[in-house]
Parts: sequence; structure tokens; C-alpha cells
Amino acid sequence: MSDFTPARKTVFSGIQPSGNLHLGNYLGAIQQWVRMQEDRNSFISIVDLHAITVTQDPKELATRVRELAAVLLAAGIDPEKTTLFVQSHVRAHAEGSWLLSCVTPLGWLERMTQYKDKSAKQQSVMTGLLTYPVLQAADILLYDAHEVPVGQDQKQHIELTRDIAQRFNHMYGETFVVPEPVIRKDGARIMGLDDPRSKMSKSEAGSGHALLLTDEEVVLRRTIKRATTDSGREITFSEDAERAGVNNLLTIYQLLTGKDRSGVEADFKDARGYGDLKTTVADLVVEKLAPIRAACTRYLDDPAELDRILQKGADRARAVAEPKLIQVKERMGLAVPAALL
Repeated sequence: MSDFTPARKTVFSGIQPSGNLHLGNYLGAIQQWVRMQEDRNSFISIVDLHAITVTQDPKELATRVRELAAVLLAAGIDPEKTTLFVQSHVRAHAEGSWLLSCVTPLGWLERMTQYKDKSAKQQSVMTGLLTYPVLQAADILLYDAHEVPVGQDQKQHIELTRDIAQRFNHMYGETFVVPEPVIRKDGARIMGLDDPRSKMSKSEAGSGHALLLTDEEVVLRRTIKRATTDSGREITFSEDAERAGVNNLLTIYQLLTGKDRSGVEADFKDARGYGDLKTTVADLVVEKLAPIRAACTRYLDDPAELDRILQKGADRARAVAEPKLIQVKERMGLAVPAALL
């Protein structure tokens, strides 16, 4: 595994083991992570501590952690370039969260949009749902991350992380790097194939909604063939809400090919209609996802190798996070035994 390089910027990303990853995850996040690992100190954490803010089946959670690690590796995360680790394997995250919660005003947490939305749907709200953003701040600040790639829905949490870092620095002296959110402009929201008005999600019911990275070819083709479009025939990008389905298919094609919009539209200028569009997009999706599915199977068939990668990742993460935690404790006046220094 490559050495941490102080001259490089550091990027931190967290992802919950909440189910199979889909094409929206790949195009909106993983592609960006793969590019960033080439010229940054890259940390990616499978945030299982965040997952338990809602009740989990223990065996299923453990299985999903391993499956997520396998998919990330198969999709291009290189353990020689990126520190890939499981959050709960690095104790500094939980301890750091407590320390930061002691400098975070309650009102900051209560105003979080996701907390208000989720708590309104529950009769009894667990404390973890409220303090979730503080743990997320600890995840980021322990690594002095300069950049945090997130979707638009997580931007408010990164703004809170910035507020916590600045408050701590003001109270105890310069300690944390104040991170910046990195939000991809094109393709940050890949929409559902069955309903292009809603973001592609793992939790949405219906087999026609998402394209999972591990779906078989026949499933991918069937889902794209059934994708919702409109009654027209013109294959161009449009801001018209009625053409959201076509726009979504073209966006998928654009992000998988790396072409600009004019190049994408030129590829379809001789197409005979939406049937041709769907066939071409399906061919491309199948081509791009087949090696990911095959590599994922190889990792899951070799659990010892998967464990080795995650163990090395946790060791490397601890080597960065624990000295930072000690610095934070010292700044706050907490005695640190010499054996831990």
C-alpha cells in the first residue's frame, strides 16, 4: 500500500453498507473516487456505525459490509492507492465523535434536514439519528481531509462538519483542516428507470427501478428496455420535465462514454427512435458492468484476500486517525498515557 503523501490533498468518502450498489452510485460517486485516488491521499470508509442508527439484522449487516467491499474493489478502488477500511475497525471514529459532540450545540443538530425528515416518520427517535452528523464530522476531521465528495443531499452535513471544525479551532487552537464538499455537476443524480422524477435508489421497490452493479445481463437489458420515456422521438438533452426519461438515458450514456452533450447527441442523430436509444444504452451498460460483476464474484470467492485488504486498510487508517485523536484530546486537556504516544 502506498505511503501517505503530505504534499497531496486528502479526500475522505464514506458509504453505508445498506444494500447492493447501483449504477447511480457508480456514476455519481465511485467513478469520482477512482479518479481522485490517482493524485490524492484517498480514504474510503464502509461506515457500518452509521448503518446502525436504524435497527439491523447483525448477520445481514456483516454480509453487506463484505459485499460492499468486494463491489468497491471490483469497480476500480485500488487498495494500493486508496485506504479502504471498515469504520468500526478504527476505534478513533467513535471516540472522536464523543469529543466533537461536546463542542457541538444541540441546535445545530436539530436543524439538519435529514434528521427532521426522518424523525417526523418515527414514533421513537434514537439518539444516534440526531448525533449521526457528529460521527460523520469525526470521520472526516480525523484524516484532515481537504475534500469530501458527496451528493447534494449530504451538502448540509459537510457544512456542519466545517462549522464544528471552525468552532473547535477557535476554542482550542488550529487543529483541524476545514474540508470542502465536492459535488459532481453532471450526473450527480441518476434517476430511476421506472420513474425519472425520483433519484435511483436501492430502497425503491420494483424490479424496473435501479440497475444494480451485480445484475445479470438479461436483467440490465430488460430494465433499460422498460425504461419510462415519452411519446416523442427526438433524442436530445432537454430541460422539459416530460422528457426526463430520455434525458436520464442520455446522461447515463454520457457518463459511461465520457463524451460531452454534443458528442452524445451526434451519436444518436441517425437513430430511428427511443428503441434504438435503449438498445445502445443497454449494450454500453452491459459492456461496462460485466467486468465489475465478474471481479466482485472473484473477491467474494476469496474471503481471506478480502479480509487481508480490509485489515491493511484499517491498520493504515489507524496510523493517521489515532495520532490526530491524541492531538485532539491533548488540546482539550485530557491526559494521554505515554504508552499511547
